[in-house]
Amino acid sequence: MLNEQNTIFICSDSVGETAETVVRATVRQFDADHTNIKRWSHIKSEEEIRTIMEEAARIGSFVVYTLVLPELREMIRQEAVRLNVFAVDILGPIMEAFVSTFNSSPKHQPGLLHTMDRKYFKRMEAIEYTVKCDDGQDAASWEKADLILLGVSRSSKTPLSIFLAHKGYKVANYPLVPEVKPPQSLFQMMDSKLIGLTITPESLVKIRTERLKAMGLPFDVIYSSLMRVEEELEYAHTIFRQLDCLVIDVTERAIEETAGMILAALDLNRQ
Repeated sequence: MLNEQNTIFICSDSVGETAETVVRATVRQFDADHTNIKRWSHIKSEEEIRTIMEEAARIGSFVVYTLVLPELREMIRQEAVRLNVFAVDILGPIMEAFVSTFNSSPKHQPGLLHTMDRKYFKRMEAIEYTVKCDDGQDAASWEKADLILLGVSRSSKTPLSIFLAHKGYKVANYPLVPEVKPPQSLFQMMDSKLIGLTITPESLVKIRTERLKAMGLPFDVIYSSLMRVEEELEYAHTIFRQLDCLVIDVTERAIEETAGMILAALDLNRQ
């Protein structure tokens, strides 16, 4: 088991999101909830790398890096050997494979992933739409959605919506509550864009209880009781059947995994 003092350094000559995504996916494979991730972005000089590597050696960290400039990658490799720090190169091996296989040369320009091209503006538009349509808001604009996620409270609707929005998809989500009848417009949507999210009752009780504890609220209330959770999930499945929509079980699934399943289904529907 890892302890609270573990820290992973991320180094990038751009933003560092690629490396951080890889690191967080890795951390989830361990009992490592308290692992610290420290990101160093827009690295330009060898002196910066020397300082970072010495700090990593001092506290016993390892370093994950995405550096496209060959001189900076070489510097970090040398410092890793000198200081006996484990360093993981994310982009280097892939770039070398590309060169060897396709006989091409890289541009060596940091930040190309985040250039403000057409895809960038599409992603920003999707994020803006998704935030506006979170938790059942702005139902009048649901026709513009690529996806509409449905589920009971704490079934990952919002984080999943935001994750998909960063992929460029406009996502609305609607909370299903037995006491509130869904808007009629929902039943007029194409079933291919409707996704039902479900979860085991036991997992949902645990999630709701922890959420209430984190907010400093009483956790032995109806909202987190097994009876209430089972009632809500049964109601949700009734709505899913009426809508004839795809249903995905999010129990113990990472957001990325659930998103992959949704996008795979969306691609199949478009074929």
